Amino acid sequence: MPIARGFVQRPCFLPMISPSHSLFALCLFLVGAFVVRAEPSFKTPVSYEEATRRADELLAKMTVQQKIELISGHHSFYTKGFPELGIPSFYMSDATMGVHIRPNISGSLAKSTAFPASIGMAATWDPRLIGEVGRSIGEEARAGGIAFLLGPGMNMYRQSQDGRSFEFFGEDPRLCADMISHYVTGVLETGTIPTLKHFIGNESDWHRRTSDSVIDERTLHEVYMVPFQAGIDAGAMAVMTAYNQLNGEWCGQSNTVIHQLLRKDLGYKWLVMTDWWSVWDAKKIIKSGQDLEMPGDNFIKADAYRLLKEGKVTEAEIDGMAHNILRTCIAMGLMDRPVKDTYYLERYPEHAATALETAREAIVLLKSSDHMLPLRRDAKGTILLTGTFATEMARGGGSAQVEGYDNITMLDALKAVYGTRLEYVEVPTDDQIRTADAVLLSTGTRDTEGADRPFDLPAAEEKEAVRVTSLNPHTIVIVNSGGGVNMSAWNDKAAAVVYAWYPGQNGNRALAEILCGEVNPSGKLPISIERSFSDAPGYGTTMPPGSKFYTGWGPDNDMSQPIHKVVYHEGVFIGYRWYQEKGIKPLYAFGHGLSYTTFSYSNLSVTPDRLRTDGQVTVQFTVTNTGKSEGAEVAQLYVGQPKCPVPMPRMELKGFSRVMLAPGQSQVVTLRLLPSDLAYWDVASHGWKTAAGPVRVYVGGASDQISLEGGFTLK
Repeated sequence: MPIARGFVQRPCFLPMISPSHSLFALCLFLVGAFVVRAEPSFKTPVSYEEATRRADELLAKMTVQQKIELISGHHSFYTKGFPELGIPSFYMSDATMGVHIRPNISGSLAKSTAFPASIGMAATWDPRLIGEVGRSIGEEARAGGIAFLLGPGMNMYRQSQDGRSFEFFGEDPRLCADMISHYVTGVLETGTIPTLKHFIGNESDWHRRTSDSVIDERTLHEVYMVPFQAGIDAGAMAVMTAYNQLNGEWCGQSNTVIHQLLRKDLGYKWLVMTDWWSVWDAKKIIKSGQDLEMPGDNFIKADAYRLLKEGKVTEAEIDGMAHNILRTCIAMGLMDRPVKDTYYLERYPEHAATALETAREAIVLLKSSDHMLPLRRDAKGTILLTGTFATEMARGGGSAQVEGYDNITMLDALKAVYGTRLEYVEVPTDDQIRTADAVLLSTGTRDTEGADRPFDLPAAEEKEAVRVTSLNPHTIVIVNSGGGVNMSAWNDKAAAVVYAWYPGQNGNRALAEILCGEVNPSGKLPISIERSFSDAPGYGTTMPPGSKFYTGWGPDNDMSQPIHKVVYHEGVFIGYRWYQEKGIKPLYAFGHGLSYTTFSYSNLSVTPDRLRTDGQVTVQFTVTNTGKSEGAEVAQLYVGQPKCPVPMPRMELKGFSRVMLAPGQSQVVTLRLLPSDLAYWDVASHGWKTAAGPVRVYVGGASDQISLEGGFTLK
């Protein structure tokens, strides 16, 4: 984990992340997903104890009315300040793939870097790089006077139709956790508070305010809470609750969600806030463990004083909420220094470079037949470019949307590489398609917060994809989307398929570099892409029978809708676990991604052959570049426990390593497993347990491309 270079030079923020703390974050990445109450890798500038003392002093000076105003949002995206008490007002801004600018609320930041969407970040399988992304975004937050970054988003990719999947980090809890821990640490290093969202069970945006996620206790702890645990262990100091209900109560006012799951089970001790307009009962909000109602104009301000007078809530409960807000802000040093630091404006070129490198690693080559790619810069022949995002920047919508600056369109990026060989035609004729030596077809979806979208491409997009791939067998399809789409009708006809996600402001340059072979693709899918939505674990669970998709914000705010249950019937069998359990072959499997070179795996060693509760197992193997180009491989470690007393997936990801190799070069990869990696949540004791028995070890380049197998015994 790199130290924030620019931040080190600034005198305004007191603490530094020491090398030992960075080493801890790296060790956490290597050894375990289920590390409960780990020592945070980030140390606050003011200790928890000192922040508590100072918060006590401030609280003693506040009137009841001031406390009520503090626990309610102010001017939409601010906390309430009290200058006479030395309490500033703090600004919050949305994230995760950059700073979302709201010029009507705050004009302090003129521009922000647009990074690839979070699901693209996950496709890099590169936690170190994602830590750099977090640091870059945190620095831009500082440049804009933003105290709280409302991200990272960290709900799970349960189903491909979720309109917000582009904001999250894929379908596997271990992969999500490793990405989140580094992103969070990167943001914290700049003195900005990241906010983990949305706690919990917000895996669909179809009428999200009237949805009830029905998730069993074991599944919550083993899947959906794992990324939150990683963020908390990294030192995150804010959590945002979700719009949806969990098992019958809205998350933002649920004692079970906040007191039990978040504070007790995950050991979280800092500020909790609601999502905007997501709670409905002041009494429940106050008693739930919630701290801050956002944007704050509705329930607490209206009802808290009356509830106090009637004895339905206590001043001690109000004090607890206000105290958590004060303690969090004090601990991060927000009351001891300016939040805004324009020095960080000088670092935008480095941020743009980080965005470009992220896009290079995020783009996934799904298919390339007959050496169709790379399409060399100096080769002969005509190239036809057509399709949806050739001239339009592909990006997700809603609160996570980031406009970026110096945006590069796909057309501009490809023209810079191929020059006059490339011809762009918005609606080409059949003859133009047939006669081109190669066709680059852009297709995809415009995903957005507040609504889900079909797995199928829009009808016009699908028709055009079938037409073009049928007319020209040398068609390269470029998909821009925030999740999986239905490619079954034309996948086999396409010569190549490239998944480019929403690649950020300069991601189309990375795409052009990959297409011409100047950059070797190395992205790996953080999701499974099914052949049909009926194959998926989320099929039939997110929308009542007969319901239709909608667009726009109106339906999202419609509280007249009946509560609909979203039953997570698959339990812990999310994503690739589901497909393996059901014997369903997806179109493209989790972890899949091609390169212009090839790799082999050999010399697996698993030692010792027996793991005790206080020990660890070391898994070593060799990866060799057997091709003719330098390239990066993501070596993946999975385990299976066939004799566990509870149903277990056949394989679960427990580690990975991204290795860059020259042609002919080999590298020994070492990954480690702890007993905690093999733990399951026991619903009888409400805690983690391990089961003695055999453990299978699987190593390979994807969940369906296992090259080495071994095992050991858990004692």
